[in-house]
Amino acid sequence: MTKKEFVEKYAEKTGVSKKDALIHLDSFLNIVEDTLSNDGTVQFIGWGSFETRITKERIGRNPKTGVETMIPSRKVVKFKVGKLLADKVNK
Repeated sequence: MTKKEFVEKYAEKTGVSKKDALIHLDSFLNIVEDTLSNDGTVQFIGWGSFETRITKERIGRNPKTGVETMIPSRKVVKFKVGKLLADKVNK
């Protein structure tokens, strides 16, 4: 599902205009981005949670040349699915 398709479904399901649905979605995504950027966690009980983790520095290899290179540590976003969502998906 694309963002456009999601906005259309959201507008249809909630009865708001597509313009308002897009504003709601963009606001939601901005809040999640801001929270994760500040090392916070976004948690929806039963559905899942988003959090940031730091990967360790490691050695990687260029597949074309075979030359080893150091890959620095960085922040990554992880999603952990909640039980209710996992159960619904697995029905």
